[in-house]
Amino acid sequence: MKKILTFIMFLFIVLMVSGCETWEGAKKDTATGAEWSKEKVNDGAKYIEKKTD
Repeated sequence: MKKILTFIMFLFIVLMVSGCETWEGAKKDTATGAEWSKEKVNDGAKYIEKKTD
């Protein structure tokens, strides 16, 4: 039981130290995720189009 609690606390600390430290940061990351994905798809399509021409 103690190992599980230690693991959960460790996981929580790792998540807090990683990119989304606050609730505002998490909301911002999820809000811009779709836009970021669209940009990456467009960049990939342009790259493929350039290579195949």
